Amino acid sequence: MAKAKLVFVLLVAALFSISIVMATETQNHLDTNGYGPGSLRSYQCPSQCTRRCSQTQFHKPCMFFCQKCCAKCLCVPPGFYGNKAVCPCYNNWKTKRGGPKCP
Repeated sequence: MAKAKLVFVLLVAALFSISIVMATETQNHLDTNGYGPGSLRSYQCPSQCTRRCSQTQFHKPCMFFCQKCCAKCLCVPPGFYGNKAVCPCYNNWKTKRGGPKCP
């Protein structure tokens, strides 16, 4: 019975350490894969914003604000939504009302 508890505790510890390593690798992958502040040139903004806004029903406003944010921050977060932490400028730019300016 004691061996079973020991094996269980070791298994849980191993799984926990694996999840920490995977989370760290995922974060490093996002940071080193061409995302982040200043990772784009201004001519790349339209194509990156087209990707970012491709799955929204509000395509025109998304494209307008995304390109405005990209021109200022020179980065667009990966994916279609969220992931703004990899681009702090894009994430922290707010409207006059305090809401997010960048999609």
